[in-house]
Amino acid sequence: MAELPWSLQRTPSLDAWLRFTGDGRVVVRTGKVELGQGISTAVASIAAFELDIPIERVDVETGSTEGVPNEGITAGSMSIQMTGATMRQACAEVRQLALNRAALRLGVDVADLTIGNGQVLPRDGTNEPVSYADLFSDGIGADAGGNAAPRPATPSPTVQRIDLPAKLSGARAFLQDEIEGNVLHARVVRPRTPGLPIVSSNADPVLALPHVVQVVRDGHFVAVLAETEPVAVRAAELLRQHTVWAEEPPLPPATPELLCASVTDSLLIGSDGAPTDEPIPPRLSDEATLRAGYWKPYHLHGSIAPSAALARWDGDQLTVWSHAQGPFLLRGAIAEALDLPAGTVTVHHGENAGCYGHNGADDAAFDAALAARVVPGRKVLLKYSRADEHLNEPLSPATHLELAARMDGDRITDWHADVYSETHSGRPAPGQQGSNLRAAWDLSPPREQPPVRPGRGPHGGIHRNADPYYTFPNRRVVKHLAAPRVRTSSTRGLGAFANVFAIESFIDELAAAAGVDPVALRLAHLDDQRAREVVSRAGRIRSDWLAEGGPGAGVGLAFARYKNVQTYCAVVVRLQVDGETAAIRLRDAAIVADAGRVVDPDGLAHQLEGAFVQAASWTLMESVSFDAGGRTTTDWETYPILRFADVPDISVDVLDRPDTPSLGAGEAATGPTPAAIANAIAVAAGIRARSIPFTPETLREAAAE
Repeated sequence: MAELPWSLQRTPSLDAWLRFTGDGRVVVRTGKVELGQGISTAVASIAAFELDIPIERVDVETGSTEGVPNEGITAGSMSIQMTGATMRQACAEVRQLALNRAALRLGVDVADLTIGNGQVLPRDGTNEPVSYADLFSDGIGADAGGNAAPRPATPSPTVQRIDLPAKLSGARAFLQDEIEGNVLHARVVRPRTPGLPIVSSNADPVLALPHVVQVVRDGHFVAVLAETEPVAVRAAELLRQHTVWAEEPPLPPATPELLCASVTDSLLIGSDGAPTDEPIPPRLSDEATLRAGYWKPYHLHGSIAPSAALARWDGDQLTVWSHAQGPFLLRGAIAEALDLPAGTVTVHHGENAGCYGHNGADDAAFDAALAARVVPGRKVLLKYSRADEHLNEPLSPATHLELAARMDGDRITDWHADVYSETHSGRPAPGQQGSNLRAAWDLSPPREQPPVRPGRGPHGGIHRNADPYYTFPNRRVVKHLAAPRVRTSSTRGLGAFANVFAIESFIDELAAAAGVDPVALRLAHLDDQRAREVVSRAGRIRSDWLAEGGPGAGVGLAFARYKNVQTYCAVVVRLQVDGETAAIRLRDAAIVADAGRVVDPDGLAHQLEGAFVQAASWTLMESVSFDAGGRTTTDWETYPILRFADVPDISVDVLDRPDTPSLGAGEAATGPTPAAIANAIAVAAGIRARSIPFTPETLREAAAE
């Protein structure tokens, strides 16, 4: 008997995962949500393969607190690894049940039956086929037991994304498309600094506007409701002009020194990647071969569409449609913030631009609920403006890393790392001491912000991938949690982006100091054969590109295994550095990855490419700006991101291993990307860039140092 996947252990009832309809279709359910990453297509592909039914007859229901299993949050590259394994086993169990029931009905042995095109077929053709719908007309009525074996894996064919037709044809595919019928439009008005009280607010000029329905006020939360969206936008701006908030407190500039001076907790990371309470050993003495410091600034999520949500109150029942990553978490957080029983709140997932972590989606959902509370029975569509999103979403925290190592010849004998950062864990969830919903802090009475504590799980926020995937005899990795300076939370990859950037840059610096090839240095410290194959393949690409040369050209490589347990990924970058302007142009990128069994080849490639592009944008352009009072990033001019013209040619080489478990891959390329770029800059210009973003100004500063 095989051990059941985690989600199937929590919800063993097979009826919770799939049902068959009379028209020959199957509906499969997953608690994970579609964020543009293709999870719906992958789940449909798995079900189609295991049930031997055309994918065109598979429908997928995702992320809802009503009738869909609770699989937690869609994050951490866990969807295929978790839900994929669950759906595969659940469908295997149903397939075996179908064979058993058909054998009893037809009076034959199970061995004399087969399944094809969604029907159980006698091998000799002596009986009529029996459909899944016939066999399970009253439901499946069984729990998963781990007795059924999934079908032998084969290389997966490329399948068409099932979520794209509506998006490409202009059909109603997103939350913002819900504008018909009795829908009201809402906008929230707030200061850029969370928690500031309102000194005065005059709603009369706003209420005088035609088609304004209501000005919502609860404590220091204010919003407008209108019959049309243009009126809601105009009313919100007018209300902003007639509202005065308290003065913003001074905000000290973010620097490595500030982070180091504001540490509240320091924990040694153990060999399993989890923090421990063991005493922290002293740092390497001055005998270290090399020391270096690295910096990552605050980043926005930068979702192309700002956050939005729909809400409707029917008596004491609240229904919310949100693009948040965790419908069950959001339901509990909203219920607690409003002092409601969790059963009175329903959350359905609806698509919007991908959120890459904890952006404004949860806040918009709660704002919509507060706005809809004053108009029972009417659905309210609340949208953020670009400035709303940029000024109020939680940030990816600034991070400072200090690395030191000692080498004996071409071997690294000692590795020390200290990581300083604010928290990556600011998501709203039930059971918190207070609330992490933005508007909850403004209500009357207000909810307090939960205290910040260091995460204890393996490869959590600050320490994700802080422990290198290399074999070093002596290692010391310490995470340092800094007191909150601004509102921060999770963004794609959490701490892996900064940690892998520092680790893989430092590996190249150590190779240069020892006079050895950086690929050879990596291979000399890798025991995992799958990791070695990924690095070797990437190394050959690096060698070929280096041989082509060219003035100002540089090639860099970096590797990591995401969370040290998920996808193996190496990134190779070829770029050009302008000798006069110090401008960087990405020319080519190659991604080599091993994600185990590949379910959706195109989907996997797109996830790796998308992670590279976003990480390259963080690396080259992105940084949140502040003045003495707070954030000043309000648009794409004050927060520039990579444009289409800046994207290099990208190739993806995937090592498909059908006989091994699927590994999470959505964030695997985020960490190696900045280091590959930094290593390429070092080759092209002889400059070691350690401070992100790599703008011409930061490169000149690095050159001056």
